[in-house]
Amino acid sequence: MTGHGHGHRHSRWRPHSHDSADRVDHALETSRRGVRALVWSFAALFATAVAQLVLVLITGSVALLGDTIHNFADALTAVPLGIAFLLGRRAATRRYTYGLGRAEDLAGLVVVLVVAASAAAVGYESVLRLLDPRPVGHLWVVAVAGVVGFAGNELVARYRIKVGREIGSAALVADGLHARTDGFTSLAVVVGAAGVALGFPAADPIVGLGITVAILFVLRDAAKEVFRRLLDAVDPASVELAERTAREVDGVLGTRDLRMRWIGHHLRAELAVTVAADLTVAAAHALAHDVEHRLLHTIPRLAAVVVHTEPAVGAERVHKTLAHHH
Repeated sequence: MTGHGHGHRHSRWRPHSHDSADRVDHALETSRRGVRALVWSFAALFATAVAQLVLVLITGSVALLGDTIHNFADALTAVPLGIAFLLGRRAATRRYTYGLGRAEDLAGLVVVLVVAASAAAVGYESVLRLLDPRPVGHLWVVAVAGVVGFAGNELVARYRIKVGREIGSAALVADGLHARTDGFTSLAVVVGAAGVALGFPAADPIVGLGITVAILFVLRDAAKEVFRRLLDAVDPASVELAERTAREVDGVLGTRDLRMRWIGHHLRAELAVTVAADLTVAAAHALAHDVEHRLLHTIPRLAAVVVHTEPAVGAERVHKTLAHHH
């Protein structure tokens, strides 16, 4: 026997929490949670922006107007993420054999671009305000509006990051980090208003420049999260745990070539396990099932595993022959 590839979904094996139907339900549930997080956070940000808009009409503050427009734009980043979560629910096809889970990574990229645009916009406005100072009226109202903006964004940020981490969505975490930067932008409006009240009109644009730097730091974190996912990075601890778990299965003599990747907010894995050379195909098949079963129960958010079994004696010769033919 030269080897045995295995990647069944257990639907004909003994029933347990990882059969096909349950796994589809789990995928639907995680995307439902993601969509729910987006809907609630969209509503919260939209309400925050509307409240700020009312106060803009009272004060005529350009800084506050900028922050309000910013919050409306941020509420709208929920749209590409929502589309990605809905696409991720679609079944695999002959063309998209892994499904459309990676639409989430593209949505994360959109979020990163929006954060970068936010940094550019705040920086540009701040420099303009330094070169051409403008008076701001009703400073207390401006300050209250800034606090409202900060509170709304921080609540949304915490909610998105928490759900994003729980369901394994890098894009949702990036959008949560994005909301947090917007909270800082709103807080800058408060600090700027305080500076103006104390007779220092340049406080507003100087604080704006400081916020630009803060947004750039958050941009770095969000970009790291999203680009790692795009480049198939996984937590090395999960890889080590998977190797250790496979080796602990009775009958497995060794493991090699373990690979893992994210598709949407679920992990997929493939690995080769070495087994006794005198095993029958049926026994090797059953052993592959055992390895898959153990991995699915041990590795968080792992949705599918392909196990390749190869004999302890003779496998290297077969591999060399195949390499020579290629």
